[in-house]
Amino acid sequence: MGAYLKTIALFGGTFNPVHFGHLRMALELKEALGFDEMRLLPSHQPAHRAEPGVSAEARRDMLALALEGCPDLTLDERELAREGPTYTVDTLEELRQELGNNVSISFCMGLDSLLGLPGWHRWERLPELAHLVVVTRPGWQMPRDGEVAELLARCRGSMDDIRGEPAGRILMREQTLLPISATAIRSLIGRGRSAQFLLPERVLNYIQIHQLYKS
Repeated sequence: MGAYLKTIALFGGTFNPVHFGHLRMALELKEALGFDEMRLLPSHQPAHRAEPGVSAEARRDMLALALEGCPDLTLDERELAREGPTYTVDTLEELRQELGNNVSISFCMGLDSLLGLPGWHRWERLPELAHLVVVTRPGWQMPRDGEVAELLARCRGSMDDIRGEPAGRILMREQTLLPISATAIRSLIGRGRSAQFLLPERVLNYIQIHQLYKS
């Protein structure tokens, strides 16, 4: 194998609100897999989920506050600048056009997202544009048949592949996830209970100042 490529990883989500589960997973992925960059990518209007309920600007501001003092994680706002539903394939096409083919791009997702991939807009194009890094919980089961099983059989790779090729591989990464959920945080705040120690203090202060998630 020749020289390694620069490696850029994208960690997308609504971040509604961003919490320690998101931040810790992104940081652990960057350190464990040795990516040169780990970009957190807040979506504007996710195509596969309900409207986030708070503005894109508020979710971006909370994420920016959370990332202050953490040079290993950066904010990529490109999806917030686009109108209409957010499609990952559009983001990856834009990034690939911007960076060219001499950079390795990885898109990080959970196993549930991988299993639902055939429902994504132009999903077959994703491995042509980027590697997929799939975070699984210990004890996960790989699908045995169907389109996702075929994709895994064809594209399964290692971190060396990701460093040496611009796109096309799937890397499964088993990781213990912090059991924190944005849904639970919104529910706590909506019921007037404390969400302290589930998300950065700066983010919690922002939520309180702007009266977000109040029922």
